[in-house]
Amino acid sequence: MMTTVHLAVYDGLADWEFGYVAAGVNNPAFQRSPGRHRIRTVAATPDPVTTIGGVRITPDLVLDDVTPAGSGMLVLPGGDSWEGGGNAPFAVAARRWLEAGVPVAAICGAVAGLAGEGLLDDRPHTGNAVEELSSAPGYGGAALFRPVRAVRAGGLVTAGGASALEFAREVFAELDLYTPEVLEAWYGLHSTGDPAWFGRPADA
Repeated sequence: MMTTVHLAVYDGLADWEFGYVAAGVNNPAFQRSPGRHRIRTVAATPDPVTTIGGVRITPDLVLDDVTPAGSGMLVLPGGDSWEGGGNAPFAVAARRWLEAGVPVAAICGAVAGLAGEGLLDDRPHTGNAVEELSSAPGYGGAALFRPVRAVRAGGLVTAGGASALEFAREVFAELDLYTPEVLEAWYGLHSTGDPAWFGRPADA
């Protein structure tokens, strides 16, 4: 059965933060179960959004029409629109997803949005900086902040904006998209630029 990975989109979306995730999920090459997942974009309204890079995206779905029951994961990229409590409906949706036992993945500004919703108070997490999260009203999880590139814990993946690659790696692990060996090879290829990571002998 195919499951949908819902990718949130909004004006000011950070293009570089979701690229690895979208490409990996929608490309069946090397997947454990090719084609088991698909990406569909979700916005607050049906109107097109424009990313930081000026790319216009027409959403596939509207958030009010999406439920955790029909989802394999909710992915929340960062972007300027998260500042000052923007994108609050997506933070509220993240609570619904997590309470339903469906994973959520957030990066950069989206992590701050989850902090403001109180979703980081009882889960290990990371983000751009603990100081940024601490400025979000309602955040009480400073003791669980980890100064690393990405954290996967309790169905939640978090990362800072400079860690799109590590973010994708943890998303893929949460989705069980690749075998551990293929995931290691994928990360090695993209982090070192060495094509030998793919197709190397098993005993190398």
